[in-house]
Amino acid sequence: MNFTGALAARRTFVRAIEYWVPSADGTLLEFGGGLFGSASRLAAATEQLRFGRGEGLPGRAWALGHPIVLKDLQGSDFRRSAAARVEGLTCGIAMPIFVGGALSSVVVMFCGDDDDHAGAIELWRNQPAESPDMTLVDGYYGTTGDTFEFISRATAFRRGTGLPGQVWQSMEPVFLPDLGKGSGFLRADTAVKVGINRGFALPCSTTDGSVQVIAFLSALATPIATAVEIWGPDEAGRAVRRYGFSETEAPPADAAEAATQALATGRPVAAPRFIAVPVSPQGAVTSVVALHF
Repeated sequence: MNFTGALAARRTFVRAIEYWVPSADGTLLEFGGGLFGSASRLAAATEQLRFGRGEGLPGRAWALGHPIVLKDLQGSDFRRSAAARVEGLTCGIAMPIFVGGALSSVVVMFCGDDDDHAGAIELWRNQPAESPDMTLVDGYYGTTGDTFEFISRATAFRRGTGLPGQVWQSMEPVFLPDLGKGSGFLRADTAVKVGINRGFALPCSTTDGSVQVIAFLSALATPIATAVEIWGPDEAGRAVRRYGFSETEAPPADAAEAATQALATGRPVAAPRFIAVPVSPQGAVTSVVALHF
């Protein structure tokens, strides 16, 4: 289901989220749903699209079997570049979700920033046969400046250190509400100088034996979402909230049923004000991230 006009008035770093599911015969990706907020042009250009394996951003993530960061929606083969430009979307990340060795969906998040709204997306990778470290594969740094990007590209993490390393160790999503206060974020000083103060990272599905982590870094004026929740299963398989953080005083919408459904199906569930995204780092859904807008 597609929801437009639902994102909060406060501008978030993540501006739109969509997900794609395999067709009945498994040869194509079809639109499954999403939240587009005010990005009505992007929504209108999306619903009738289909992607084969290796086609477009969702199809490439499917074929490669790991996430992809698209740093420039204009200087690429992105089919909806005109709509993205009008909506102020600057970059995208496609994350395939594999359950039991089969593709269940591909989640695509679109982000935007400008001089007043800073943010970054990073993709980190460890290939156990090659190195004990997790290093940067690619990233989008927008208006954060060259220094933070340079330091990030020169940084490597061991299991348990830094935001990517914490995710690697736990194989669960990690949200750091304040990167400057004993958070274990190794680049905190540089991040604070460029206005970044929040970090959120999650382990990703891969098919090549590597461990990959996507990290979203955002500024106070541009939160990743208005609320972030992490849900896990109880003994009966129903979702129980493990963690929650809200940028507003208003309580977020109840995501329990949607999170339970995402745990059971391995597919995202979109509602008018949030989307529940399953996390399946090693072929089995272990948790669900609910992003509220």
